[in-house]
Parts: sequence; C-alpha cells; structure tokens
Amino acid sequence: MFKPELLNTMKGYNGKTFVSDLIAGIIVGVVALPLAIAFAIASGVGPAAGIFTAIIAGFCISAFGGSRVQIGGPTGAFAVIVFGVVAKFGLSGLATATVMAGILLILLGVFKMGGLVKFIPYTIVTGFTAGIAVVIASGQIGDFFGLRPDFSTPMMVLGEELTKMPGDFLPKMIVYFKSAASVNWYSFAMAAICLAFIFIWSKFIKKIPGSIVVIIAATVASILLGNFCNLHCDTIGTFADGSKHFDIPSISELKPTLPDFGIKTIIDLFPTAISIAVLAAIESLLSAVVADGMIGTKHDSNTELIAQGIANIASPVFGGIPATGAIARTATNIKNGGKTPVAGMIHAITLLLILLFFGKYAAYIPMPALAAILINVAWNMAGFPAIRALMKGQKSDICVFFVTFIITVFVDLTVAIEVGLGLAAFFFIKKMIDVSEVQAKRESLTGGISGDGKAETIAIPDGVVVYEIDGPLFFGTVRKFEIALEQAGLEYKALILRMRNTIYLDAGGLQVLGQCKASCDRKGVTLVLSGIHTQPYMLCEKTGMADKIGRENIFDNINGALARAKELAETKK
Repeated sequence: MFKPELLNTMKGYNGKTFVSDLIAGIIVGVVALPLAIAFAIASGVGPAAGIFTAIIAGFCISAFGGSRVQIGGPTGAFAVIVFGVVAKFGLSGLATATVMAGILLILLGVFKMGGLVKFIPYTIVTGFTAGIAVVIASGQIGDFFGLRPDFSTPMMVLGEELTKMPGDFLPKMIVYFKSAASVNWYSFAMAAICLAFIFIWSKFIKKIPGSIVVIIAATVASILLGNFCNLHCDTIGTFADGSKHFDIPSISELKPTLPDFGIKTIIDLFPTAISIAVLAAIESLLSAVVADGMIGTKHDSNTELIAQGIANIASPVFGGIPATGAIARTATNIKNGGKTPVAGMIHAITLLLILLFFGKYAAYIPMPALAAILINVAWNMAGFPAIRALMKGQKSDICVFFVTFIITVFVDLTVAIEVGLGLAAFFFIKKMIDVSEVQAKRESLTGGISGDGKAETIAIPDGVVVYEIDGPLFFGTVRKFEIALEQAGLEYKALILRMRNTIYLDAGGLQVLGQCKASCDRKGVTLVLSGIHTQPYMLCEKTGMADKIGRENIFDNINGALARAKELAETKK
C-alpha cells in the first residue's frame, strides 16, 4: 500500500522536531544550490534546470517518499545520460524521456518491484558508479583549465567533423588535447586552490560541506580580481571574454510545459527512459539504505519508487532534469539533525527562496569553482575503498567490474548494465555447474550427515544403485547427470535419485528427469526419488512427472527410499 513516510512521521510531531527539521532543511538547501547548478551544467543544460529540479523533485521525493530523511534532486550519475540525450534529442527529448522514466518508476513501485532492484550485483553497481565518476571528472577538464575549444571551423576528431563539444568520452578527451594551447592559467589556479581547499576542509569540518564555502569565497575573489587585477575566468553568466554564457534563472521561468509525446519520439526514447528509470531506482534505493543504516530505520522501497516516479514526471514539466535520491545531501541532512521528510521539503522551499531573492547573483559564480566541486564529487563517488576490496576477491567479480567500468566510460551506461548483468549471470551459472556433482553410491552411504545430525553409514541393498545430486538440477548441470547415468551399467533393478541437496529444478532438469525415467523403463529398472524439496516436487506435480514416476516411489528420506528399492529388487529377481 502506498503510504508516504510523511504521514507516519506526523504522529507525535512536535515543535522540537520541527526546529531540527528547519535547521537541517535550510543547511541542506544552501548546500544543494551549487551542486544543482554544477550537475545541470555538467549535463549540458543551463543552471535553471538544476535549480528547478532540486525544488520540484526535491519537494516531491520528500513529500511522497518511503524514507524519513531522503533528499532528492539532480545527481552526478545522470550527467552522462542527460548530456547524451540533450545532444541527440534536445531538451524536449530529455523531458519526454524523463516523464516516461517517471511512469516506469511508478509502475515498478505499484507492482512491488522495489526489492528486485537490490538484486543487481554489487560488482556491477561498483563498476558503473566508478565509470560515471570518471566521466564526470573528465567532463570538468575544460572548465578546470579554462580551455576554449574553437569550433568556428569543424574540428576533425576520429574521422568525424565536430561543430560542438561531443558527449562521448574519447572524442571529448581528444578535443581537450587539441585545445591545450587555450589554457587559462588563472582558471587553473582558482580551480586547483578550490579543490585543495575542499579536500582539506573535509578533514577538519564535517557538518558544513566545503563546497558552499568555496562557492562564496571563489565568487567574491573572482569579482575582486576581475575589477582590480583584470583577471578573468568563465562564470555562469559570462565567458572570460565578456560574452554571454548562461541565462540566469528567475522565478517567472518556473511554469509548466508539457513535453512532446509523439509515437516516434516515444519509440526512439524508450531505451533512454529505461536507463533513467533503472539508474534512478538503484541510486535512490541505495541512498535510502545508507540512510537507514545511519538513523536505524527501514524505508519502504515501493513507496520510494512511486515518489521517484512522481518527481521525475513533475520535474521536466517545470523545466527540470531527471532526479533521484542524493546520498551526499541525505547524509548532510542527517548530520545536521533532520528527523522527518519535513526537512527535505524545507530544503526545497529554501532553494525557492534563494532563487527568488538571490538568483541574479548566481551569474558571478566561477566555472573553475564548480569544476572543482564536481571533481570532488566524482572522487567521493568513485568508491576507491570498495574497488580495493573487490580487487582482492574472485577473478570473475574483477572481470565483471572492469567490463562494466570500461563500457560505462567508453560506450554507454545502459549497455554497461546489460553486459554486466549478462556476464554476472554467466559466471554465476558456471559456478553452480562447478559446485554441482552427481555421485554414484553402490555399497553404502558414508561420510554424509543423516537427518538427525549424526554421521550416516547406511548399507545399500543388492540390485540397487543410489545417485546423489549435490546442487541444482538445471540446464547447466544436466550433462553431468546424463554422463553419470550412461556409466551406470545394467545390473541394478532400482535406481534411487537422492535429491536432499537439490533445492532447484528447472525445465532442463525436468526433461532429463523424464529421459532418466524413460531409460529406466526400457531397462526394466524402477526409478525412486528420495529427499525431494518443495520446489522440485511442486514442479513435478504441476507437470505430471510425479504421476509418471509414481507417488509410491517418491520419499522424503533415504530410509524409506531404500526400503522401497530393496522390495523392488527382490521382486524382480
């Protein structure tokens, strides 16, 4: 049932809690401002889109979400997707894809699919997160060094003529390399100082992020040095040469506009919408899980997905971009005393008030300072401790990580997730095949543990052979089972398949079970099943296999199966 956490927290809500939420919400709102602008610009859209997203989507995610302290808004993970969509389909295409993603997220929540998102392997999440971090950081090279690529004449890159900055990683790096002579050393110095300050600040002061201090200090320094020392760098409002850069958002721009929903547009953008929905679901639920660990609560994943869907429908209607739960801002909310979703709603209202009264001053924010902030975000996002731990693990996990990482950086995030899932599934199946065994027992059952926990030593009657299946009987292990049966010979009268360690049976396993039954019938041998688990038995019941084998030949323990097999062997002498 869809029940926002806001309703649950209103029971017993008091003035003391409101004060805590108010303080946390204001602080997070101030912190979110430079991040919203930076992520929007990194996504290839104007600062207005980032601020509008943080206001609209941030309010919706808190008001309708399933987490007490989740803070939503634009994040770095979406910069890669959004930049590519805007370059190919424009802002209208991005709005359509985001609304479609919102609808998909609502459907995931309505059909209670929130838990399934958690089954995406950790190696894939680590791989594409690290890949996104590299793409975000590399995308800031231009602003960090103050590079000005010259597209007045088409630039030849990898056999293609470019008239604007490409979205793909490799062409972008080549463009930066070709533009190295245009470096602005003042921009580089400002960016380097800002980045160093953020790193040092975080070592000593935890509650107030260095990003907000950097934005204020860098903006003041930029204005003073520009007026008195004639040192200029790109800002949000203007380039270093004084030409116009971005329009500064105003409250009058915050008005609804419906996206284009033509059939061709929907078909073309559907894969992108899936990517946005999957990424939003993964990141928001990961953020919610982190928040649960910090405050000792449990979020409702399905309600959270519905809220994310509502947010991603509302955001593009008001000129925003895709949004999701933001781990860094959520942690800031918690550390500053946020208790309920009211803090997240206040964070959105704070941004609205900043836009209303101070929006015009955003024009003076230096781009090198924003680049430093985003590089710091990318560094924290990369997850180096997790990668180091992963490198000590299995080769298959390392392989999945690197493949996902490389495809994310050089190809596409959607392809990376698809290939990563396929590769992870392949390695999982291989592991299941490797650990599965089919062993023949002709004289006695020894070395195992009986049902009562004691070491078993059970004699096998003459004319009876026991095959013990260790592991699932599915398409990957069928051949092992067939080979074992081919080596069985013809001297036995009853064949027992001991399935106490077979908890899963699929269509392939069921087919080979049927082939085994047919082969036994041709040889005059009776097939007996022992220790069959619920899932294999229910499948045998539904498909009629239980009737073919004979219910009198299916037992839940080895002793009953051996007694039945002995009776059959003596009868057939």
